[in-house]
Amino acid sequence: MTSAEAMAAMGSDLGGMGLTTALKRAGTPDEVAEVIAFVAGDRAGYVTGAVVAADAGRTAI
Repeated sequence: MTSAEAMAAMGSDLGGMGLTTALKRAGTPDEVAEVIAFVAGDRAGYVTGAVVAADAGRTAI
């Protein structure tokens, strides 16, 4: 199953979870993967001890 198929099966708000975020939608697997790739890559080489929340602003509200 592709990530697009998984998102289609779950719905765009994942059973309402997306409604509790600042962006008013659930993130896609690809969006979360981009954050993981950044943190794991060389571009984040100077980042230490940080918590990076890929939650569409959910922890900010």
